[in-house]
Amino acid sequence: MTSQARGSGPATAGAPAARTTEAEADGTAERTERVHRLSRRLGRADLKAVPEVRRALRELLRPWGRPEESDVAELLTSELVTNALVHTDDDAIVTATVSPHGLRVEVRDFVARGPRPRVPVAGDDTGGRGLVLVESLADAWGVCPHGVGKSVWFELGDAEAA
Repeated sequence: MTSQARGSGPATAGAPAARTTEAEADGTAERTERVHRLSRRLGRADLKAVPEVRRALRELLRPWGRPEESDVAELLTSELVTNALVHTDDDAIVTATVSPHGLRVEVRDFVARGPRPRVPVAGDDTGGRGLVLVESLADAWGVCPHGVGKSVWFELGDAEAA
């Protein structure tokens, strides 16, 4: 693993990996597909990393061929990354995995406190919309607790295979 300046963290964009996705009924042949990943560690409160992550995700999604979902993916990823950096005051790790079937983005932080979707308050131009957007635009989303912290994730497309 390589070491980089705080906030830019180790990154792998578009690194392909073969993944066995299914076997024929008789079990003699397997089909493999390309899975591409982006992984980046973000420094504490490094909001400059948000547009960097969007650009890296855009590059990762270019071969996916779903431009209408790519815009949504960028928006939702920005929301989750911003939430992790602003509401935890700690580092975060963003991981995106894309296959021909779908996209899964996870943003892991190191604070156990879970996110709480809330209704945006009129006149508050900057708060309360992130998880509402994720909830309404993602095909699926959730929170996975870890030993230290949690991951907030979303999926677009047929993400069961992603």
